[in-house]
Amino acid sequence: MFTGLVEMTGRILARNLQGEAGKLTIEPARPFQDLEQGESIAVNGVCLTLESGMNGGPLVFHVMRETFSRTNLGSEPIGAVVNLERAMPANGRFGGHIVSGHVDACGKVLSLTRRDSDTELTVSVPDDLVPFLVEKGSIAVDGISLTLEAVEGNTFRIGLIPTTLSHTNLSGKKSGSLVNLEADVIGKYVAAFLSRAGYGKKSSVTMQTLAEAGFL
Repeated sequence: MFTGLVEMTGRILARNLQGEAGKLTIEPARPFQDLEQGESIAVNGVCLTLESGMNGGPLVFHVMRETFSRTNLGSEPIGAVVNLERAMPANGRFGGHIVSGHVDACGKVLSLTRRDSDTELTVSVPDDLVPFLVEKGSIAVDGISLTLEAVEGNTFRIGLIPTTLSHTNLSGKKSGSLVNLEADVIGKYVAAFLSRAGYGKKSSVTMQTLAEAGFL
């Protein structure tokens, strides 16, 4: 489990795919301390298992073809900046929100606009993800825990403070860039419960059905 608080960024050094799996090699901005083989690290919000690089140098991950095809890790160019976060320790602070590292879909950046001292990020999402977008709720964008400022149809808007821009890869995003999205896991469980309880398909869940079911 992760919290969506990015520890540092890294750069993609290599991506090799052979058959149904491959290797992803990342150069972190600075060395991680006390890494162990097999531990989980979120790369752009994707939970990956560390294969090598525990003693310094590049981090190497074993990645399935499915992961490359369903996230932006398969399309980001060599040299692209990615966000890195180690799994949350049992005694750690819970500073963001519950992030599983299981990406739901890729969204497309529509704009990254400066507003006074802050920056507004607008992203379009696939239809399947719309029911999980709740104004003032949480979403992970490339593994970053962020708060939805506004939701309009298939788009959402987020305000980015200077610290987020300087410590993550979002400052380099442009119109058309793909970002990994993970909706709030609690919302997904609620939607699944409502669907099984006879409230229709996942996409029919609204704030009204949540209230009728007693969740609001």
